[in-house]
Amino acid sequence: MTAPIETTGATEATPEALVEGVDKSRIEGRSLGRIAWMRLKRDRVAMAGGIVVVLLILIAALSRPIQAIFGLDPNRLNQDLVDPSLATPYGSFGGMSWDHPLGIEPRLGRDIATRILEGSWVSLLVAFGATMVAVVIGTVLGVIAGYYGKWADTIISRTMDTFLAFPVLLFAISISAALQGGAFGLKGLQLHIGVLIFVIGFFSWPYIGRIVRGQTLSLREREFVEAAKSLGARGPFILFRELLPNLVGPILVYSTLLIPTNILFEAALSFLGVGIQPPQASWGGMLSSAIDYYQVDPMFMVVPGVAIFLSVLAFNLLGDGLRDALDPKGRR
Repeated sequence: MTAPIETTGATEATPEALVEGVDKSRIEGRSLGRIAWMRLKRDRVAMAGGIVVVLLILIAALSRPIQAIFGLDPNRLNQDLVDPSLATPYGSFGGMSWDHPLGIEPRLGRDIATRILEGSWVSLLVAFGATMVAVVIGTVLGVIAGYYGKWADTIISRTMDTFLAFPVLLFAISISAALQGGAFGLKGLQLHIGVLIFVIGFFSWPYIGRIVRGQTLSLREREFVEAAKSLGARGPFILFRELLPNLVGPILVYSTLLIPTNILFEAALSFLGVGIQPPQASWGGMLSSAIDYYQVDPMFMVVPGVAIFLSVLAFNLLGDGLRDALDPKGRR
């Protein structure tokens, strides 16, 4: 037989003694939000994207006040700065100057910087509005499909598949063109923005719905759901008080990644002439107008293209960073 092992004082030490001399702030509990923020701060690429996103939102929100303060008008004509024989701006780089830092449009001579500023709030408003529509529809239907299953899951899942099988761009063009004359008491810019938000959001919700459904399928078997059921909680309470708070992370991440897709969608529809209509400035509309002048005045095409590129890139970088930061398996 082996001799019994003698215990010493070191092995009988209390938990307080074991952590004596250790910085307790390093072992204290951290909330999911705090952990995610610490991870996000370490991701310099995501933080850079976040800074650009904040700047874009501020520029879009303050677009009209800035124009009013400095007396800017996106539709003001400066035809004295345009060569009448060639319809191109005088000077190099599309007529860049101190008064027109990004140049002016060919033929009409409108200031490009002011029109980029004006188009920013249109693009972001449509993108954010369409994303909200998609998130609301996709979250509600995804949670219902994932939690109840059976016939509810079958109907909603087949509906998602049907929407995903649609030729979205062609269908969006048809709806946008059909509603251009007026609908629901709206006309002009309000109608165009409303139609774009509805069309883009209505065809984007299945992507959110699939993610929410998959997450709900895994969460509905967890202990906290079973505990709520044992206490007599009913379906709606479990859906919106137990499951939905645990879905905030995936919804937030995918929403951030859906916004740049919707920016491109709005730009594509405006480029094709069924989105925002002239004379209202929009980035896609500016690209469409630049087609006839890309050889003689390439800056007219480059500037709105860069605006779209930077916006999409910034939101994608932020979305990727949020996905890594909210990953429960990631490093603390």
